[in-house]
Amino acid sequence: MKYILGIDIGTGSTKAVALGADFKPLVSAQFHYPTQQRQAGYSEQDPRLIWEAFLACLDEVISKMGTAPDLVGLSAAMHSLIAVDAACRPLGDMMTWADSRSAAIAGRLKETAEGIAIYLATGTPLHAMSPLCKLIWMRENQAEVFAAAHKFISIKEYIWYQLFQEFKIEHSMASCTGLFDIHSAEWHLPALAMAGISSEKLSGPVSTSYRRKGAAAAHLSASLAATSFVIGATDGCLANVGSEALQPGVAALTIGTSAAVRIASRSPLLNRARMPFSYILDEETYICGGAINNGGMALQWLLKEVFAVKEVSAEVYEKVFADLSELKPGSDGLLFLPYLTGERAPIWDEESSGTFFGLKLIHTQAHFARALLEGICFALYDVLEGLAEISGDIVQLQVSGGFVRSAVWLQILADISGKKIVLVHTEDASAIGAAYFSAKSLGMEIPCPAEPTENVLHPNPGHHHSYSRYFNLFKQLYVDLKSSMHHLSQLNNS
Repeated sequence: MKYILGIDIGTGSTKAVALGADFKPLVSAQFHYPTQQRQAGYSEQDPRLIWEAFLACLDEVISKMGTAPDLVGLSAAMHSLIAVDAACRPLGDMMTWADSRSAAIAGRLKETAEGIAIYLATGTPLHAMSPLCKLIWMRENQAEVFAAAHKFISIKEYIWYQLFQEFKIEHSMASCTGLFDIHSAEWHLPALAMAGISSEKLSGPVSTSYRRKGAAAAHLSASLAATSFVIGATDGCLANVGSEALQPGVAALTIGTSAAVRIASRSPLLNRARMPFSYILDEETYICGGAINNGGMALQWLLKEVFAVKEVSAEVYEKVFADLSELKPGSDGLLFLPYLTGERAPIWDEESSGTFFGLKLIHTQAHFARALLEGICFALYDVLEGLAEISGDIVQLQVSGGFVRSAVWLQILADISGKKIVLVHTEDASAIGAAYFSAKSLGMEIPCPAEPTENVLHPNPGHHHSYSRYFNLFKQLYVDLKSSMHHLSQLNNS
């Protein structure tokens, strides 16, 4: 074997990681692309730029390695939606997971028996992120585009079509559309009827191990003719694979732009009130959990818009983390609800808003920064607690994402959750997971996770006790402020 390449088609960038015969990373490549917010609630990207980034990653890795990979596995961000014609030409920009213009539609569905039945069948929470809600919005507000569309697809389907000229969607991506029955692995007819489409408007579902040879691909160099391309799964599911978090009692936790907690399960984990997601990894495994909207983006906002930092550099982060590390848990009574862009799990409320509570003259920039990090960790702990209620005890968190470079943030997470923290691949869990998964789908032996002996953090029991009291107040704050948040949202939109 020369090497395996995992490619993660993310929201902000596409990243590729090459693994050798020992499954250790060799080289990587990453290319970014912009997101447009033309109006409040809109989050759009040009899929053609993402395709160019995909090709650029392939070319750069091949150039660095001097040869083509034996195998390519694909990962991609969830909940995107593109209307395309019969030649897979976009009829407009892609709606990303963060597009919230269908929030009112999601809100209506949550109040109906039909909506709850669709959640229980599909495992996809009723939220504006869902392609189901996006389709209903498009039908009601962009009727010409809706009628003209040959297919409604995700970004991975778009990439796959550019490669092999076929409309295919793997079960993992299908299972996060709100349109796919995760119990029967077929398109869910009641959801299709609610969206106003037939299954012909969607791609053909295939297994996550579905593969094609590079020789059949268009737009690729002859060097890739013998390379196998495995369609793979979603970025969240593959982050669990890359984080080696498939065992009972172990959860994967990722903080990037947004953040998520996920566990592996032999069956879907469904709850009408908290609405955890249950997405398919393969024929034997579901990845269940919850995602929050506001992870690293909240810290970026604080530094740029509140602290007026013109250029957010590594030195800026180092100074901020050093300052906040001097403060005690609870930020001297300052709490932060991190709902700057509304929230997904576990409150599923697009009209919620960010809130600093308990502000006094004693509070400094360091207090704001620490309260913000604590708020993000409280929100993730809220998701984690809900999962544990239906899955059993969770004792260990495998963490990844850009935040792992901050020892103080990791310790705050350990102290709030009370869990053992194990650091895994910093920002490459989904790409590495795609490589692992593609190798396993071809029958290769993947190294079993070893018991970690380094990069492990343990909670401080005293700090965990202090945080437990603040956590109860954190949860109650949203309940108390919810109606005021909604009222304010309605005033702003009137």
